[in-house]
Amino acid sequence: MHTLLPTATTTEEHQRAARIAVLPIGSHEQHGPCLPLATDTVIAATIAGELAAAHPVRLLPALPISCSQEHADWPGTVSISARTLDAFVRDVAASLPEIAGLVLVNGHGGNYVLGNTVQESANLALFPSPLDWARAHEAAGVLTHPDEDMHAGERETSILLHAHPELVRPGYETTDHLSERKHMPTLGLRPYTESGVIGRPSLASAEKGAALLASLVESFAEYLELFS
Repeated sequence: MHTLLPTATTTEEHQRAARIAVLPIGSHEQHGPCLPLATDTVIAATIAGELAAAHPVRLLPALPISCSQEHADWPGTVSISARTLDAFVRDVAASLPEIAGLVLVNGHGGNYVLGNTVQESANLALFPSPLDWARAHEAAGVLTHPDEDMHAGERETSILLHAHPELVRPGYETTDHLSERKHMPTLGLRPYTESGVIGRPSLASAEKGAALLASLVESFAEYLELFS
């Protein structure tokens, strides 16, 4: 698999002459007992690396901390405010005048502000969309519905099993937990799960992870046309 950090030189970026850049955005938050705090960052960087390997884009380093306030009850979680995340993305976009468009590869569902940031900007896009994920679930044979596959579940565990199996701790097969989360923005996630897991990681496999990534790479092709 591709390295999590971009390794291109200035000369190589000049030769590539990419018109679109991709910025992975992750988080540093609990992911249950079997996945690391950096799960969202690893997944966002992995997706972005796959995109850069398949498409003519400039790969940027991942932002490893974002809006994880709903996970604050678990040790290790670190957050920034929505205002800070919004400002960071806008600053990055402003620093790339030669780039026609910046695609935010978001790995954390709690980064709601990114939708508004993109909505208010002329040169930003957000990937993957819910439809992109739905297509990827279907292509990979992921059995958990996207609404239930919320955290450290089948999808995330599958991607890590494929791309970085050394990061998955033993025991994920017995940590399944599903629950509704009606008041999560107010109460956080703790009232809905003791382990921090919401999903069915027992269904995960490396084969599903590979298929998920392949589907996302295919879906990204249409994003290249947004800034043409």
